[in-house]
Amino acid sequence: MAGADGDDSLYPIAVLIDELRNEDVQLRLNSIKKLSTIALALGVERTRTELLPFLTDTIYDEDEVLLALAEQLGNFTMLVGGPEYVHCLLPPLESLATVEETVVRDKAVESLRKISQEHSPVDLEVHFEPLVKRLASGDWFTSRTSACGLFSVCYPRVSSTVKAEIRQHFRTLCSDDTPMVRRAAASKLGEFAKVLELEYVKSDIISLFTALASDEQDSVRLLAVEACVSIATLLPQEDLETLVMPTLRQAAEDKSWRVRYMVADKFSELQKAVGPEITKNDLVPAFQNLLKDCEAEVRAAAANKVKEFCENLPEDNREQIIMTHILPCVKELVSDTNQHVKSALASVIMGLSTILGKDNTIEHLLPLFLAQLKDECPEVRLNIISNLDCVNEVIGIRQLSQSLLPAIVELAEDAKWRVRLAIIEYMPLLAGQLGVEFFDEKLNTLCMAWLIDHVYAIREAATCNLMKLVEKFGAEWAQNTIVPKVLGMANDPNYLHRMTTLFCINALSKACGQEITTKQMLPVVLKMSNDQVANVRFNVAKSLQKIGPILDSNALQTEVKPVLEKLASDTDMDVKYFAQEAISGKLFCLFLSQSIKTF
Repeated sequence: MAGADGDDSLYPIAVLIDELRNEDVQLRLNSIKKLSTIALALGVERTRTELLPFLTDTIYDEDEVLLALAEQLGNFTMLVGGPEYVHCLLPPLESLATVEETVVRDKAVESLRKISQEHSPVDLEVHFEPLVKRLASGDWFTSRTSACGLFSVCYPRVSSTVKAEIRQHFRTLCSDDTPMVRRAAASKLGEFAKVLELEYVKSDIISLFTALASDEQDSVRLLAVEACVSIATLLPQEDLETLVMPTLRQAAEDKSWRVRYMVADKFSELQKAVGPEITKNDLVPAFQNLLKDCEAEVRAAAANKVKEFCENLPEDNREQIIMTHILPCVKELVSDTNQHVKSALASVIMGLSTILGKDNTIEHLLPLFLAQLKDECPEVRLNIISNLDCVNEVIGIRQLSQSLLPAIVELAEDAKWRVRLAIIEYMPLLAGQLGVEFFDEKLNTLCMAWLIDHVYAIREAATCNLMKLVEKFGAEWAQNTIVPKVLGMANDPNYLHRMTTLFCINALSKACGQEITTKQMLPVVLKMSNDQVANVRFNVAKSLQKIGPILDSNALQTEVKPVLEKLASDTDMDVKYFAQEAISGKLFCLFLSQSIKTF
């Protein structure tokens, strides 16, 4: 194949083909990734008769090479001559679907599913369906697991006789001796059910679902729960109680916490699938049990679904169900011993206020919010603060303000810098909800303190925070409240804090406007050009470049230009570079345009 018929133009292709045989894994991998180039150069005929057999014969390789090959072959239809010849891709993909490495098998199955759509119904029965059968009856579990992902793509387009055979093969795999095969079958049960006729869903799928949900391996049982959602959506309402609910009740009380966790995780989807009547009679008690589960992971998963579950309850008796059945469990979870459970609840509990309304929120939920704002775990307090907008819509944030302030202060001073960073990001939202007076009185000092935090990420976030606050409260507020304090930091003995002044000026100049920038900020920046620390001086050059477009022409000509020219001849290389950058950049254009106008 590497001969390339002596044509010089095909020499690079010959090299790529030779690299497929190379001992160096990286070279083989590179060649595989350029497989489409090789196929294009060889043409469809030689790709079918030479390249594909070669690839099929040399399938034993490093996993990363096989993974790349499995991916490439999924896009090879046109390179072998189009849908008429797409079956030529099946042999190498069949071999890849049997290898030991899971990611390679999964990618091969993905490619097989993709090219199955390009088979005609006749070709599907002649070429594709026999491949599925071979995989399903293979000696090694690897081929049987791969077969599970292929039944649903070929079933809708084959004859009734072949459909019966496919159903039989799937039944066999669901009771396979190897847990990995049963797991693969359970993971594809819902998908397969969607393409079956309703009579076979009732006669075949339900019995398989029941068997898999009672499997000795919990890893199989939990996947059956996932399939339950798909199956429930396919069945008429009258059949759900007898065919699905006994198995679902059993799963919700399973001895393995992993299965119960899966039920909790899929609860909202199950709720929508089974409808309001079954939800009221069966799922509400089951949800209560999950919220009280002995395993923290299960309680956390259920707590995470509280808001969604309550939103999806039937409207006519939603409030009564929540107040009678759900709220008592929620109250217990607020003081749970596990912080992950409390944190999961805190991320959704505020959403209940919009469901229950003002009076119930004040009487029943407000005490819970206040308790969580005082929780020892910072994530819990943070989750409550981050969802304050829900409560603000219903009762107004003033109800919480007295407890809110201590919680904010504690988070703002938390030893973990990521916690401090998170509360900074919520500050503009809080400021808008609390109003300018409350902010100035209680939170302004806090925002200024973040500007001198020892962690750069905090100082940077605090600078962005100031900009958002100015956009919210206006330039006049900034001039009276923020700007004097920021400019005062220019005299701080710590050069990092002096640099923060420059960063703040960069961020605030646009929001504050030309007058404040020219009259108050510019003199401070120019004065800092004489700073002893080179880092400060080159940041002066960067700041002048940043605020230049906002300044008036007179300030640019008489104040900014001389300072930049002085910095351009600084002894420090970085200062010189950034000054020259400022002069030769946008500012230079401004100088030029102003000079032309003056002339």
